[in-house]
Amino acid sequence: METRQKQSSRHSAHDDEPDGLLYMVSEQAPVRRFLKKHERKLWWVHTSYALALGISVVIFANKGFAHARWLIASLGAVWLLLVLFFRFFGTGAREQRFATAEKKSRIGFLVMNYVLKNLYQGMLFFMLPFYWKSATVDSPNIAFVVLIGLCALLSTLDLVFDNVLMRSKIVASVFYAVTLLGCVNLVIPAIVPDTRTIYSLLIAAAISALAFALIHIPIAALRNRLHAALLAVAIASSVTGVYFARRFIPPVPMHLSAGAVGPAVLPDGRLAMEVTTLHASVITELLAVTDIVVPGGKGDKLVHVWRRGGNAVHTTPEETSRVEGEAGAIRLRSGLKGGSLPAQLTGKWSVDVVTEDGQLVGRTDFTVTE
Repeated sequence: METRQKQSSRHSAHDDEPDGLLYMVSEQAPVRRFLKKHERKLWWVHTSYALALGISVVIFANKGFAHARWLIASLGAVWLLLVLFFRFFGTGAREQRFATAEKKSRIGFLVMNYVLKNLYQGMLFFMLPFYWKSATVDSPNIAFVVLIGLCALLSTLDLVFDNVLMRSKIVASVFYAVTLLGCVNLVIPAIVPDTRTIYSLLIAAAISALAFALIHIPIAALRNRLHAALLAVAIASSVTGVYFARRFIPPVPMHLSAGAVGPAVLPDGRLAMEVTTLHASVITELLAVTDIVVPGGKGDKLVHVWRRGGNAVHTTPEETSRVEGEAGAIRLRSGLKGGSLPAQLTGKWSVDVVTEDGQLVGRTDFTVTE
């Protein structure tokens, strides 16, 4: 009777123990008491370390686009770990309670979780600066940068990652699909230079949909024609949805490095004067010069779109606006004069560099006053 009570008491105490580092150490009482008392603080310390590590990855990413190729190995490793993770630990009704699971299962959960977090942090923080440089702050494509930034931040928050993201297969697979979309879209130009950005984006959408599905269903299930047809519909829907949402995604790795507007140009093609504000009475001609960096090669045709108050006034294709520029960059120069100048000049103006598929590369703003 006494033995049963002791066993029951030990089992009850075991059930009440919190998740975390406590299970990664030996049974030594002083160590266990210290970790039990300070466990959440220690997790926040680790979160701070993970954030600092992420910042170092951002610095590394700024050294060059060529390093993007290493993302492929990370993508494959994360997909494999996610499949193994949910096969071993289950989800929903089959999910094991962490506190009551065997010690080996708890340690396995923590180790696999830790590896996944580090892989996610490396990928998300690596691609973040590329999307930031390619985005335009006052345009819809900044939304995708915010999404990638939030995913990167969540990957450093241990309590959220462990207790929310990795406790649901749906949530974990959506998180992975978003990361995969961003990574593949960035990696393709590094592997296959001169790829048109919309093609990279649509291929990334198809791969993301396929990877998402294969986390939930075994490959053997695709022998069933109905399952295979449903997968094809899901992939087609993903590609179609991303195509119509392309204006919300920056055309990485291409980005605007310099852009300005002025009243005249020098013999070497540079602007004689760069202005952000000018009076309508002095305008007889407006000229814009933009430099676009293309580290992934030249796969897109670009256009200059002159806008006043957000409305397009004039569009100049690359065939008539491209001039000689620096190596590794495309220089576009276009202008408005005479009949192409609108009757009403005052207001907020911009010159947008846009791909032929409608993705905004960069924007140069200026104002015309009365």
